[in-house]
Order: sequence, then structure tokens, then C-alpha cells
Amino acid sequence: MSDVFSPDLEIRDLIFEYGGEEAKKCYQCGMCTSLCPWYQIEGIYYPVNRFPTAVRLGAILNTEDKDEIARQMTEVFRCVGCEACLSSCPRGLSTPFLLRAVRRILVENQSIPAPLMSTIAKFINTGNPLAGDPEKRHAWAGEGGLPAFEPGMELAWFTCCTADYGPRCMSASKATLKLLRKAEVKFGALGTQQQCCGKAIRRAGAEETFSRLAKQNAELLGKVGDARVVVTSPHCLVGLRRDYPELGIEVKAVHITQLLDELITEGRLKPARELNLKVTYHDPCTLGRQSGVYEEPRRVLRSIPGLELVEMENFNRDQSVCCGGGGGGIWLDWPKGERLSDLRVRQAAKTGAKVLAVACPYCMQMFEDSVKTTGVGLEVKDVVELIAESLED
Repeated sequence: MSDVFSPDLEIRDLIFEYGGEEAKKCYQCGMCTSLCPWYQIEGIYYPVNRFPTAVRLGAILNTEDKDEIARQMTEVFRCVGCEACLSSCPRGLSTPFLLRAVRRILVENQSIPAPLMSTIAKFINTGNPLAGDPEKRHAWAGEGGLPAFEPGMELAWFTCCTADYGPRCMSASKATLKLLRKAEVKFGALGTQQQCCGKAIRRAGAEETFSRLAKQNAELLGKVGDARVVVTSPHCLVGLRRDYPELGIEVKAVHITQLLDELITEGRLKPARELNLKVTYHDPCTLGRQSGVYEEPRRVLRSIPGLELVEMENFNRDQSVCCGGGGGGIWLDWPKGERLSDLRVRQAAKTGAKVLAVACPYCMQMFEDSVKTTGVGLEVKDVVELIAESLED
């Protein structure tokens, strides 16, 4: 954003057309600035409250200077979509939603970071961000893959691309399969025709790509009927609950930690093996602030014998600090000193915990990388992995 505004009503109107009329709500109170996770990073000046004014005046993306465009692009894509700003805004303005409209213009003009351009191409070619073979989506499940969903089943499993193709996150998928079988849940997957939910790439501004993915998933989801759709990624949860209804696609989506909480309460799962671990739990932005799921993962963890759950002081629940993977951040490479995941694992280490529990494959991937580079001495595990370990064979 330039310090000198040069009004450009054409740019402003295009941003408004793409959903950026949110900018009109802002009255510059500045409440959002100190709650933005970048406020915690020393040396980063990121006044998010300036974006609405820049949009209203059309004083953004209105220059042909390459250096200025590059600077603005960095600022626009720095937002990780955590919605901490929305949680504090007295007018209910969502900066990520506003910036999604700005990013859409950049995507259409192919003026986006190279890693994002490459990721969009992967979505177009394979239907997922890891360029995984669609026919091998459920290869991690072993011979025969996953059972196919059939009418009358309790659940349809909408699997996550990162957990289907990412080597580390596959462990959580295997643990989930073990738990569903142990609880004798009648479930089925949507099959290899399933595409990525598209939520994350939409936040990055690739609206056309998102629409293509969602429409291909619509036919599969339409066969689910009244059954619930369980997801292991809270990004999928937000996509199915908030994005898909815009396209007329309505499903009953539930996160795996919510389901586990139910199964344990009903006695269908009985954690019995003591783990004797001191654990701290990270609230994913998409599961906490954006979906309102805070207590279920904690109850699940507390059900494990011997497990001591400790909180990250001042930065838990709705005050949780983003891992940096949202809003397309998982596909970008921020310089050392500008990684939100580094900040977060250090906050976790201060609790004295030996395990950082997560409930999101993006968080898993981001924190695994930071633990290696910071040397904080934490082990990162998904909640489902911990529950699976606590069950007697």
C-alpha cells in the first residue's frame, strides 16, 4: 500500500465486484492491528487496518512500477487468513475476505508469487495441491483402499489431500482409519474422484479453480444424503460449511475431533493405555475461531490416561496464533525470522510440554518444519495419533 493515495475508481469497483465491499465497514479504529499474528513478529510492520482505506480509494494495484507492485504483492499475500482481525472488529469486517478479492485480480493477471502459480497448476492438472495421482489418493490405506460410501452408512469420509499424499500426515489418516474401525463406525469414502475441497486455494485468490473443484465434488456429496461428512482437516470443514453453500451444496460436516468426542462419550472408544505425556494443544484457526470448536479436542486429550494437558498462556482458544499455513501461506517460503510457525512452537515449548498436539494437517506440516529448524525439543502429533496410541489392541 502506498503512503500517497492515488484514487483509481476502476480498481476500487473491480475489487467491490469481487466481494471487497467489506472495505466500507472500516472506520479505522485499529483494533485488528495488534491482534494480527504478524504483530508478534519482531521487525514486521503490517498495519492491516490500512487495507480497507486503500481499497475504498482504489489506491492498491494501481501502479505500473514493478518494485511497488512487488511490495504490494508481498503485503497482500502476507495475510494468512486466520481471522483474528474479524474476531475483534466492532464492524465485523474480514480482512482475509477483503484481500481474497484483491488476490483474485492478481491471480487473473498472473501477478502472484511463483510458488502459488505452480500450486494452482497442480490443482488444475491433478485436483490436489501435491500433484498426487488421483487413483492413488487412498493408497496409504493399503490393499483395497477405503470402503466406498453407500446409502445407510453413518458417515462419509471426505479425506484431506495433505493427509492423503503428505508422508507425515498420512500417519493421521491411518490413525483415523484405526479409530473408525475400532468404534465399529459404518463409514465410506467418496472415492478417487474426490477433488480437493478448494478452500485454501480460494483464499489465495484462485476463484475459478475453486469453483471447478467444488462443482466436481458436488456430485459426490449429493449422494451422501442425510449422513454426516467427517473431515480430518478443519480447512475442509470451513470449505464445506462456509464456501460450498454459496454454490448450493449443503452437507452436515463434522471434524474428526468432534466425532471422537462423541464416540468416547458413548463408550464406543475407550482410551485405556497410559501415555504419561505432558501435552499442549494448538487451536487451528480454521477449527477454533472459524468453526467454534475449542473444547472437543481438549476433552478427547483429557480422556487419555496419564496425559497432562497444559495451555499456552495468553495464546490459546480464540487468542491462538496462526501456524502461518492458512490463506495460501503453506505454499510460500517465508525468510527466517518471518515464520509464524517458529513463533508458535517456541510458545508451545515454554509450557514445558514434550508434545505439541494438533488437529490440522497444515499445522502438522508447518510445525514439523519449525521444530527441526528451531531445535525446541518438541514432538508434533495429531490428536488422532495420540488417541490411537492409547487404545488397547
